[in-house]
Amino acid sequence: MSALPLTAGAAHQLRHHALTVTVRGLTLQAEIGHYAHERGRTQTLIVDVTLELAPGPVRHLADTVNYEAVRAAALALVAEGHMELIETFAERLAHACLADDRVRMARVRVEKPGALEGAAAAGCEVHLGR
Repeated sequence: MSALPLTAGAAHQLRHHALTVTVRGLTLQAEIGHYAHERGRTQTLIVDVTLELAPGPVRHLADTVNYEAVRAAALALVAEGHMELIETFAERLAHACLADDRVRMARVRVEKPGALEGAAAAGCEVHLGR
């Protein structure tokens, strides 16, 4: 498909409606779980994050959320030590993402493979916004 040229007038009529930043399939090893057999060991978490930002042009990295910042926030939570619930992890990561004023809504999905016999994964999804 070839690019369609925009006239100068048409380019000025375009508006930014949305800006979404995603991180999908971030795999972490975390000390997480409610049961005694889950303590003192790490388990795999698969994390998806979707951030809705205020719409606007993105010309520089400073105009958006760096994916590395999302990863760093998730790793910082893991480094804090044992957490009982993946729901807690998801909510805390969403809060960390919303610390950036440009983020209007954070959706964090966390899956724990092997947590439920017969299922590929058990998980949760948290949506927080301002």
